[in-house]
Amino acid sequence: MKFESLLAEVGGFGRFQIALILLLVIPRVTLPFHFLMNNFIAAIPSHHCDITSLDADGVFENLTQEQRLTVSIPQHEDGTFASCHMFTEPQFHLLENSSGATEFPVAQCQDGWEYDHNTFKSTLATEWNLVCDKKGMNKATATIFFSGVMVGAAVLGSLSDRFGRKRMLMVSYLSASFFAIASASSTSYVMFAVMRFFTGMGITGISIISIVLCVEWSDIKHRTIVAVMISLDWSIFTMILPGIAYFVNDWRFLVVTATSPLALAIICWRWIPESARWLIANGRLAEAHHYLTRCASVNHREKSLKDFKPQTLATVIVTEGDTKYTYLDLMRTPVMRRLAVLTGFTWFGVAFTYYGISLNVAGFGLNIYLTQFIYGIIELPAKLLIYLSLNKMGRRYSQAGTLVMTGVCIAITILIPKDNWLPRTVVAVMGKGFSEASFTAVFLYTTELYPTVLRQNGMGYNSFLARLGVSVAPLILLLDDVWGHLSQVILCSVALFAGLVAYQLPETRNRCLPETIEDIEGTKQKLSDIISE
Repeated sequence: MKFESLLAEVGGFGRFQIALILLLVIPRVTLPFHFLMNNFIAAIPSHHCDITSLDADGVFENLTQEQRLTVSIPQHEDGTFASCHMFTEPQFHLLENSSGATEFPVAQCQDGWEYDHNTFKSTLATEWNLVCDKKGMNKATATIFFSGVMVGAAVLGSLSDRFGRKRMLMVSYLSASFFAIASASSTSYVMFAVMRFFTGMGITGISIISIVLCVEWSDIKHRTIVAVMISLDWSIFTMILPGIAYFVNDWRFLVVTATSPLALAIICWRWIPESARWLIANGRLAEAHHYLTRCASVNHREKSLKDFKPQTLATVIVTEGDTKYTYLDLMRTPVMRRLAVLTGFTWFGVAFTYYGISLNVAGFGLNIYLTQFIYGIIELPAKLLIYLSLNKMGRRYSQAGTLVMTGVCIAITILIPKDNWLPRTVVAVMGKGFSEASFTAVFLYTTELYPTVLRQNGMGYNSFLARLGVSVAPLILLLDDVWGHLSQVILCSVALFAGLVAYQLPETRNRCLPETIEDIEGTKQKLSDIISE
C-alpha cells in the first residue's frame, strides 16, 4: 500500500490539516517581518554633515537653519544639500548668490552627521553612522542575515531529515528567538552583525520545515491548495509589516516586535504532529500509528484505522533500511544529480529576483511604507493566479512562465524613463507579483520532486542556493552607482535564465510523492523523456 492511499483513508485534507496549517502560521508570521525588515531598520534617512565646527565663534547666531546650511554645505544641481561633504569654512556670500557654490574647497564630514528623524526615530544607519563611505556596511547587514539563512538551510535541512521535522522546528524557534533578542540588544555593529547571522540560521528552519510538514500531511488532490494556503501568511503579513514599522520606528523595538510571535509558537509546539511519512521511512511505526490515529480521529475517520496495527505500516512504503542520508546522496545517482542541479539554478533565480525587487522599495521615489504595502497587496492576486496555473497548466509551465514574466517586467522598467514614475511603478509591481508567484510555486514543486528520505535535505540544499542569491541581491543594488540600470539588467537576465532552466524539470501534477531514491531512479526513462520535450 502506498502512503497516499493510507492518507486518503484517514483524511488527506480535513480539520487535522487545517489545524496544522494554523499552528504553523503562528511562527511563520515572523518570516516576512525578518526577511523584509531591513527595508526599515537599515533605512537611510536624509542627512547632512554636522556643521557645529563652523559655528565655533557663534557666527551663525542670527541665521536661520536654511541659511546655515547654505553657507556650510554645497548643493547639487537640483538644489538639495550634499550628504557627505561640507565647506571647509563658511561661505557667507552664498546668501546673496548661490551660483558657483561647487567652486569652493570642500571636505568630507568631520564631526559626524545630522539626520532627519521625522520618518525614523532610529535606524542602523543613524545608530552607527553607516552612511557615505560606510554605506556598504549598511547594505551588508541584509547580506549577513541572508548568509545565516543560507547556512541554516543547509544545516537544519539535513538535521530535519535525521532527527525529525518537529524536533528541529523547536530548535528553530528557540535559536531564532534568542539571537533576535540579542541582536536588538547589540552595543556595536559587529555584535549586531554576528547576532543577525545566527538569527537568520534559526529563522530559515521555520520556513523550510513548515512547508514540508504541511505537504507531507496532505493528499495529492489538495497539495496545491495547502501550499498556497500556508504561503498566504507571507503575503498578508508583508502588507502588515509597513504599518507596524510606521508605528514602531525605533529599530531595536521593531526587531523585538517582529520576533514576539515566536513566544506563542513555542507554547503551541506541543500540538504540532511529526510527519508520519518521515516516521515510517525511519522505522518508527508506533509513533506513526499514533499520529495517523490522531489524524483519523480529528477528521472523523476513526473506522478507517480500526483494525490497522503499527506493524502493518512496515508494508506501506519500502524504506531503505537504517541508511542515514546526507547531501552527498543528492549527487550520487544520475537522475537525482540532474534534478539537484536544475532545481538549484531555479531556486537561485527565484530568490535573487524576488529579493532584488523587494529590497528596492526606495527605488521608485514613493514613500517606502506605501511601496512596501503595494508590494504586499499584489501578492494576493498572485497567489490566486499561481493556484489556478498550477492546477490547470501544471508545475513546470507555471514555474518557468512566472520567472520569464518577472524578467520581462524588469526589462520594461529599464526602458521606461525614471521620470515616468507611475507606469514604471505599475510594471514593477506586476513584476513583484510574478516573482511572488514563482516563489510560491517553487516550494510546492520542489517538495513534490524530491523523495521522502531526501526531501528535507533537498529543501535545505535548494534553500541554501536560494539564500546565496538573496545574499548577493542587496550588494547587486549597489551597482546602480556605476550605471543606473546595471542591477536591473542583472536581475532581468537571471530571471529569464532561471525560467529556461525550470522548463527542463519534470512535471509532478497529480503524481504520488516519491518515497525513496529508487522511486526517482526507477522512473529515469520517464523523467528523461519529459526533460527532453
